[in-house]
Amino acid sequence: MEVRAKQLECERIRLEQEVEQLTLKQVQLMELLQLLAVAVLVFLVMVLWLMGCKRSQRREVHNGENNGANEEEVRDGDANEEVDVGNAEEDYAIQEEDGNVAANGEDDIENEVVNEAANAGNNDHALAVYEAGTDFDDDLGRIVMERIQWSVQELQAGCEWTRNLMDNYTVYFGHVLANSFYPGLQRAIEVGSAFEGWSPCEQDVVYQVLIPMTPPRGHSFHLELDSAEQRHKRNFRVRVQLECTCTKEQQAENVLCFLHHPEEELRSNQDPSLLDTLCTDSYLDVQKTARWFYQLVRAIWPALPQSHNWHLKLLPSTRSCQFQVTNGRERLRIEIFFGVQRGDSDIFVSSQPTEAHTQSITWPETYAVAEAKFFKHIAQQAPPDSLHLKCLQLFTRLLLGFSFSPYTMKTIVMHLLNVVPVSQWRRRDLLNRLLDISKCLRICVLAKRLNHFIVGNRRLPQHIHLPSDVQAAPRYNLFHHLAEEPAAHTQAIYECRLLLQWLKRILLGEQ
Repeated sequence: MEVRAKQLECERIRLEQEVEQLTLKQVQLMELLQLLAVAVLVFLVMVLWLMGCKRSQRREVHNGENNGANEEEVRDGDANEEVDVGNAEEDYAIQEEDGNVAANGEDDIENEVVNEAANAGNNDHALAVYEAGTDFDDDLGRIVMERIQWSVQELQAGCEWTRNLMDNYTVYFGHVLANSFYPGLQRAIEVGSAFEGWSPCEQDVVYQVLIPMTPPRGHSFHLELDSAEQRHKRNFRVRVQLECTCTKEQQAENVLCFLHHPEEELRSNQDPSLLDTLCTDSYLDVQKTARWFYQLVRAIWPALPQSHNWHLKLLPSTRSCQFQVTNGRERLRIEIFFGVQRGDSDIFVSSQPTEAHTQSITWPETYAVAEAKFFKHIAQQAPPDSLHLKCLQLFTRLLLGFSFSPYTMKTIVMHLLNVVPVSQWRRRDLLNRLLDISKCLRICVLAKRLNHFIVGNRRLPQHIHLPSDVQAAPRYNLFHHLAEEPAAHTQAIYECRLLLQWLKRILLGEQ
């Protein structure tokens, strides 16, 4: 019995040793597998890091070349004008250190879009395209364009039709007003988003024009600044003054002098002066001018060739002339503003209101003509496949429902177009330019400052002419309300983050 017990004890010890050896082997195998998994993960991370480094190096080289080309121009510029969004980078950096900025939001979007594009097709092919650099960027731009629903609205045809209509109206304006004492109407100037090549609306595009007015015989216009205390806008009054017409040339035209002829003779033999028709207290009245202009448009319409195939419908407005023309299949909406030119510059005082309740004798300063000339300047230099207008159109439509106005995005894009060469707005640059616009908006919101593009800007193209006081004026801050109203600033920050999320979803094809 004792021998048997010893044998069993030995057998038990042997079995325990075998179990221990088997367990040790399993543990070693698990450790080996874990080590292998970590090595694979590290390898993948290194591959992604190298790919990111190559892309960053290409971008740094590209930006370095552009910076070198523009270094002399920037050095000669005013210190406050090196970045047209207006000293926002410094404020942005300060707030970023305070933790008020969501870090690397645009970088996250770019990385995700790049990964999505790489996964959209064959991985080996995507990696090869990535190594090619430019081909990958172009492929990426193509994918982004496919995910964005661009409008099919054709603006060019509407612009051409409106241009022909206004040219016909100008001819008749000249005949009807030749011997009158109403303002002379010059050829319409194309302004607004439609003539600039973009539109913030899918439907109901408005084609806007500005008609310069000149004083009639025996009258002169004098622009008076409404108030020297205005900080964020400039309003003028157009004072109408009678001039002597007693010269032999004007007497030969049977023109009586409003200053030196008796009132009874004037009432009996000559039409009333402009002071008695379209003025209030010696100042040209916007609302009276608009009513007179409506009557003129209605009276001339039957004589125009367009009236044979199109129907005219006048729309209500107190400070402009708005009407709609239809031919059964097409519909165009046109708005005519009128204004007085400041000297020989591209700046006008116009009937276009800047706030809800603008007085009838107030003529705000408008920069629409100068901005339209800037977009024409860009169009002449841009390559045929430039997407700067599509970028602007995308953001203005993305902002519907937000507190940001289309003019805000237009201003940001104009600033970028003034510092980023037009050759860098092609399809291969689409993602970078969209992220640039988003980043500029975020910087300006955080800094509570967005400089007006025209006022105080000394780096405009030379053929855009500004009065000296406009060129030397302090930069207007379009975001002044964010600095004055904390609640508005908080709301703008929230909307800016929400906009970034929406842009991310669009670029990733999630909506």
